[in-house]
Amino acid sequence: MRIGYWSSVHDKARLVVLPVVAIAGFAAWIMLPDPSDAEDQSAPVPAVIAGPAQNAAPVDPATAPTQSTEATAPADAAAPAAVATETTAPAKSPLDGLKISAQSWRRGGLGSKALVTLTLRNRNDFAVKDIEIDCAFARRDGSHLTDRKRVIGDVISMKSRKTYSGMLVGFVNINANRAKCSLVTASRI
Repeated sequence: MRIGYWSSVHDKARLVVLPVVAIAGFAAWIMLPDPSDAEDQSAPVPAVIAGPAQNAAPVDPATAPTQSTEATAPADAAAPAAVATETTAPAKSPLDGLKISAQSWRRGGLGSKALVTLTLRNRNDFAVKDIEIDCAFARRDGSHLTDRKRVIGDVISMKSRKTYSGMLVGFVNINANRAKCSLVTASRI
């Protein structure tokens, strides 16, 4: 009988000590200072101009002979530094020539699924694939309800258009009356 008493006393003590330790740990954690942003930032590194002077050996000012600064100017200082300038046109984004020329939507699946019909027109000089669209659904008064994204893995050839009929975008709110789809990303082939 005595053993059962000893065990229940320790169980009650554990139930009291555990919350006290948790509260003390939480209080200590709250009192710790927040990390400073200054520790994460490094000092700006000064820009160094590459030239023939960098290959020269370092000179100790204490042992170097004192001469006029005009006489010690390097001969290469007068020569213009060769600057490599390459003019490359930035790569054209696949979204620049891609647009949704027509879109509509209807409900499916007992009114909870959005089925979008849209025509994509590619005016680029290259084919595109993996087109991501984002459809925003709203109430009749224009208040926003939900967004749904979908990736179209199909390839659209250059200078062409393709119509996707009844494409499932996802589940939508039953109060949605309007939909507006827009292009997010596309990959160049």
